[in-house]
Amino acid sequence: MKILLAVDGSRCTKRMLAYLVTHEAWSQPSNEFIVFHGVPALPHRAAAFAAPGDIEAVYDSDAEAVLKPVRTFLRRHGIEARFVHAVGRPAHEIARLAQRQRVDLIMMGSHGHGAASATVLGSVATRVVAQSKVPVLVIR
Repeated sequence: MKILLAVDGSRCTKRMLAYLVTHEAWSQPSNEFIVFHGVPALPHRAAAFAAPGDIEAVYDSDAEAVLKPVRTFLRRHGIEARFVHAVGRPAHEIARLAQRQRVDLIMMGSHGHGAASATVLGSVATRVVAQSKVPVLVIR
């Protein structure tokens, strides 16, 4: 099974990763994992004042800050994964990558950093569920 793990470094991402490693059916070595972080684009006005190389460095740094602890966590649990990030609207990029990579399942936390805890699902999770053509497992 090919599984896309959508991560953002939030508390719900950590819960999703804990769920993954404590459920043997999901963490089997026969599964293929792609870990994805969607980096929101800088506002156009802010980007206009920076050199193109500087903007890419900001995006790469943001992605690495989120992906590095996930990489360490998965390695510690014996899970091999491919790590990817893209700049854009996270929900759109998650659904697009899932379709391009022909994944069997998207696994993600229910809320990101800015979500109100009283809502059933965060805005990114809601959009992924709406846009995705593959099953989405949302961990709360």
